[in-house]
Amino acid sequence: MSTVMHPSEYQCRRCGTCCCKGGPALHVQDETLVTSGKILLKDLCTIREGEPAFDNIRGVVSPAPSDIIKIKGVSDTDATCRFLNQETVGCTIYDHRPAECRVLTCWDTQAIMMMYDQDRLTRSRLLSRLPGLFDLVGEHQHRCAYPRVAELATAIKNRKMGGTAAKELLGMVRYDQSLRQVTVERSRLDPSLLDFLFGRPLAETLRRFQVKIIRNGPRITIVPAF
Repeated sequence: MSTVMHPSEYQCRRCGTCCCKGGPALHVQDETLVTSGKILLKDLCTIREGEPAFDNIRGVVSPAPSDIIKIKGVSDTDATCRFLNQETVGCTIYDHRPAECRVLTCWDTQAIMMMYDQDRLTRSRLLSRLPGLFDLVGEHQHRCAYPRVAELATAIKNRKMGGTAAKELLGMVRYDQSLRQVTVERSRLDPSLLDFLFGRPLAETLRRFQVKIIRNGPRITIVPAF
């Protein structure tokens, strides 16, 4: 016997489950929320093109096809959207919530599935009016490209290229670390903006490629993580 839901059940119960699964990704229609200051850049993080990321719709980890700009979690270990008031289980920016939040209904996910990977907002679109930062982000994306990281990690796991793969990948990690430090020191930039500008530190994301950094005294190298 099939169960027929009462019309009153087709409404948000304010359980907060969707918010606890992580902040929404932003789309082009959300651009004005950022440019008007309704959502600040320091509240955003970027999953960079090629970075392995969990696809909430398909339920798999796969390389991001482009920038995915998301609202940060409350901490590095808690992905809960930072705009969720956990005491009242309410959104603190409800009137200015992103498009994904507006279309998501837990009893019918068709609308969000249709828009999920369409017209995503990118860093280049948001930074196009800031030439200095735009060029800096572009240079970082080129020198720390995740498709190349994946190639080098595969070579390291398969014991190919001698030690040159580990050397090149370690050079990327050092460049990523140095750029973040120099950007903050020279421009006096708020460090909380780094996750938006450059994504998560490369040293932290290497494990997604099954490699890791090890230190043996002054010697530092990258080896398979298994």
